[in-house]
Amino acid sequence: MTSQIFSPDVQQPLDVVGIFVFALSGGLLAVRKNMDIFGICVLAEATALGGGVVRDLLIGAVPPAAFTNMGYFLAPLLAGLVVFFLHPEVERINRSVQTLDALGLGLFCVTGTAKAHDYGLGSVASVVLGMLTAAGGGVIRDVLANETVSLLRWDREIYAVPALVGATMVALLIAANHLTTLTASAAAMTAFGLRMLALRYGWRAPRAWHRNGSRTSEE
Repeated sequence: MTSQIFSPDVQQPLDVVGIFVFALSGGLLAVRKNMDIFGICVLAEATALGGGVVRDLLIGAVPPAAFTNMGYFLAPLLAGLVVFFLHPEVERINRSVQTLDALGLGLFCVTGTAKAHDYGLGSVASVVLGMLTAAGGGVIRDVLANETVSLLRWDREIYAVPALVGATMVALLIAANHLTTLTASAAAMTAFGLRMLALRYGWRAPRAWHRNGSRTSEE
């Protein structure tokens, strides 16, 4: 199968680490929203697993992997508990968390695209689901926390765009029959690199212009 890019001994630990880090961001937002421990764990689970669960439901991979692999389900709970007890310390290492989050973004946009292709989807749909795998959990997190979806806010560095680029690279590699562990890793690192550059230089998506040449106002 195309989605078996990495050996299981490598794939599962990478998945669990990525899920754990995604869950930290969900837990931190729950703390900022003054949620209790249940709310923290729910937001951690939704952030970490939401994109993958939605992808699996859309492609018919049921039950979703999040419910058949206990490691995937328990890692966000552990992250939620870490945030509950140690959130000041986690906030202080937020830069490191963002770096690991960017690595997870790169990994999941690659594996999500490949899995969608394995279930018979075309290139465009596979790219969309690859991006959804990487960024969908953040959308669900923001909706549950009653936040403006961060992917749609101009004042946030680009997040979905790096995932889109990585997913597109994978789809093109599949079409050319050149998807290997090495090329898939290159696609993941491209997405990671773009996200880190966005954080470093504050890259944002362009906004619409008024006819007089000024930016639309931020409301």
